[in-house]
Amino acid sequence: MPRAFPSRRRPHHHPVLRPRPQSGPSRPLRMSDLVLALLGVVLLGGFALMTAATLAAS
Repeated sequence: MPRAFPSRRRPHHHPVLRPRPQSGPSRPLRMSDLVLALLGVVLLGGFALMTAATLAAS
């Protein structure tokens, strides 16, 4: 009857020791990335102002 698992274990290389692939120059920022980042900053600022107004009113 065949074994369900092989008897020999294959060596597993540690992911940190694996060399990084050499990639080309970094991608330029797209306009949509900048718009999304600005929208996130505006939303966080709005939440901060709303929280400050709520705390000041109580």
